[in-house]
Amino acid sequence: MEKYKNPFLIFFFTISLFSFGWLSHSAYSPVHRIEKPSILDNIKKNKELNVVLLNAPSTYYIGIHGPQGFEYDLLKAYADYLDVDLNIIAANTVQEALEFGKNEYVHIISASLTKTAKREEEFNFGPSYYEVQQQVICNRNMTRNKTIPRDIEGLMGLNIKVGEDTSYSETVRTIIKDGHDLNVTFTSAYSTEELLEQVSLNEIDCTIADSNIYALNLRYYPEMDMAFTVSEREQLAWVLIKDSRELEADMYSWLNDFNQRGKMAELKDHYYSYVQFFDYYDNKMFYKRIKSRLPKYKDIFMKAGKKYDVPWTLLAAIAYQESHWNPHAKSFTGVRGIMMLTRATAKILGVKNRLDPKQSIIGGTRHIKQMIKFVPESVTGENRLKFALAAYNVGMGHIHDARSLAKRLGYNQDIWTDLKLVLPLLSKKKYYKTLKYGYARGEEPVKYVESIYSFKDILENDSENLTTSKKK
Repeated sequence: MEKYKNPFLIFFFTISLFSFGWLSHSAYSPVHRIEKPSILDNIKKNKELNVVLLNAPSTYYIGIHGPQGFEYDLLKAYADYLDVDLNIIAANTVQEALEFGKNEYVHIISASLTKTAKREEEFNFGPSYYEVQQQVICNRNMTRNKTIPRDIEGLMGLNIKVGEDTSYSETVRTIIKDGHDLNVTFTSAYSTEELLEQVSLNEIDCTIADSNIYALNLRYYPEMDMAFTVSEREQLAWVLIKDSRELEADMYSWLNDFNQRGKMAELKDHYYSYVQFFDYYDNKMFYKRIKSRLPKYKDIFMKAGKKYDVPWTLLAAIAYQESHWNPHAKSFTGVRGIMMLTRATAKILGVKNRLDPKQSIIGGTRHIKQMIKFVPESVTGENRLKFALAAYNVGMGHIHDARSLAKRLGYNQDIWTDLKLVLPLLSKKKYYKTLKYGYARGEEPVKYVESIYSFKDILENDSENLTTSKKK
């Protein structure tokens, strides 16, 4: 019996030790798993960032020079940072943008969306990139007649229309729930911009829009006015696809760096800086003269722009700022013509007759090109053009002074957003007495550049001008 027992025990212990060893190895050895690529990994691998963008001035539109818009430029900068292509799915309303965003291939929805409590329950929000407030916008006639509402009670009995599935509709429904009887139509047929146009045309009394959207559209629809603010400060943010933690973290990191490098300030300045210089009556007159005066000189602007590689809309904007497109304009200092050239400048440029629109426009175009060449090489991109325009107004010597002062005060001397903070100091004795070219009315070139860019933007967003330019 004993001789059979020993082999059995040996076999038993052998199996036990093998099992223990295998279990121990399984418990303590690292498990080799195949990790699923993240959304960010797939974006980089496929070289594509797929974004739903609202087709509107505040976000994205096709301008005379191609795609543009605050949110487009921001996302294009992020796509460039990732070294991928930006693929755009255009939506006409916020509701449509959110619907498009349900497609599995979409990575980001960008539609001036405020991060509300209700939306946060439904959507995965990424980083915030702009702060706004909701504003009640009404027809300007109410301001003239002193009937414009200044609070919720003042809205009683007015014809109000707001977009469905927007933060504005949430606000209005909360107001109604609180007991206010408002005559409101909720619509999915129109964008916020279209509703602002209806207000300007007096087709409806009021609507609600975010402060940035109102500011951007005031130039295009001047017959509207801000009545009062109806919300606390809110954050605009991107909606990201679910399970995109790595993408979200990467966007936060990139946006923080974008801010620290001053790029966000430049972008905001490009799209919103002119707002502080908006003048209702000047704007109205500009629209009238687009129809009555511009057609006489438009071909000349376009040919000069093409010949010297300068946007014709910029030339037209400069001419309007200088003379209101009056070829016989004359100032008390003796500058004359549609581009308001001095006698000395005209002589250098070969302009024999400053009152001849063609000679004046071509001469002014050549002058701008020369100014651009004189801007220091360290100034790049659109900053070069803005520096040149400021020099056109105040002289390159004062621009050099402003750059020196900017450097002394710790500003970046090569970007317009910083230089325009320094230029007004050229009129203060404390500063100008230390500079080579002395005193200058530094506020003027700042207003000059901002006004020109405002006029240029209106021309580039005018559908008739856009169509004509494409035909040309």
